[in-house]
Amino acid sequence: MRASDPRLDALWSALSTVIDPEIGLDIVTLGLVYDVDIRDDVAWVTHTLTTPGCPMERIITDGIRGAGLSVEGVCGVETELVWDPAWHAGMIAKDAFRS
Repeated sequence: MRASDPRLDALWSALSTVIDPEIGLDIVTLGLVYDVDIRDDVAWVTHTLTTPGCPMERIITDGIRGAGLSVEGVCGVETELVWDPAWHAGMIAKDAFRS
């Protein structure tokens, strides 16, 4: 995939629709998505959660998969849950709570 692949922007946009139900913000704004790529029409998403053992893990992972599949030209989604670097509140977008 090339950096100019329009599906990459579409993937980021789609991921911003996945809401962490406990916090009420999307996973991109929260800083939970660390990396995205598209290779051979498969979206690869590296992400974390706010805490290990987060009860929303399945909901968020399923949301990532659904969001990725909503991108035209993406035929599959692979997720990688990582804990390094550990998520912290400073990763939340600075404008997240502006009204």
